[in-house]
Amino acid sequence: MGDKRIGFIGVGYMGHGMARNIVEKGWPLTVMGHRNREPVEDLLKRGAREAASPKELAENSDILFICVTGSPQIEDLMRRSDGILAGAHDGLIVVDTSTAIPDSTIALAAELEAKGAAMADAPLGGTPAQAETGELSAMVGASPEVYATIEPVIRAWAAKSVHLGPVGDGHKMKLLNNFLSLGYGALYAEALAIARKVGISPETFDSVIRGSRMDCGFYQTFIEYTLTGDREVHKFTLRNAHKDLRYLAAMANEAGIANHVGSAAKNAFAYAEGIGRGDDYVPLLADVIAEANGALDKT
Repeated sequence: MGDKRIGFIGVGYMGHGMARNIVEKGWPLTVMGHRNREPVEDLLKRGAREAASPKELAENSDILFICVTGSPQIEDLMRRSDGILAGAHDGLIVVDTSTAIPDSTIALAAELEAKGAAMADAPLGGTPAQAETGELSAMVGASPEVYATIEPVIRAWAAKSVHLGPVGDGHKMKLLNNFLSLGYGALYAEALAIARKVGISPETFDSVIRGSRMDCGFYQTFIEYTLTGDREVHKFTLRNAHKDLRYLAAMANEAGIANHVGSAAKNAFAYAEGIGRGDDYVPLLADVIAEANGALDKT
């Protein structure tokens, strides 16, 4: 489909589906090794190539996607001795699809610009299942020229792509988006704990909420674990949720905004991570809050 050489770093839960859609829809793809070899090997079988370092990947890419945990990982990939900046060249576009600190993104964009390269932030909306089917959404911060170049490739894995404004705006909006979704998660968990304590079963709770004005896609994946025990329904860890709400708090602090509700939501996830549940997925917050309040039936 395209003559642009595409690079991809971070072929984990979200990244594998994104990269698979890119290579299967006709773009030449090179990926960087991952601690879990299974997704890498799958992509190689589909026609992708593998690079040994971020520098090598940058040197051999026109558009380079990053899908990792957060700003510390992104800054390391960019700035280390064999990093992306070491391999940056005129015309390279680095597209960060992670959830990151906006000020960090803007600083990295300036460092790339000094090398003749450009940066865009295109954080994601959706689940790993939607990544596999090419039905994610992207909220993109980039110059109009950069957006026009990367948008066809983003469309390989996103059903919806919105150009918000200059670089950094994507990550700002993503933090607001995750504040809403994870804030709902904290509310759902606490509401379910209260419901259990007063004799309202999760099934009864769901029979009222589902299909009402309070229903939404996030609610449905969150409640699915409580109803069926499916731990895989939303593969986003409590540790990552806590990180995103810390980033939101930092952005609010920089803006001089009182962040009362965000702080309360953050503390629910901080508690979950603090008691050793950080690697569990977000819907399991319902168990964490219920157990803390003596409302979880362990039979």
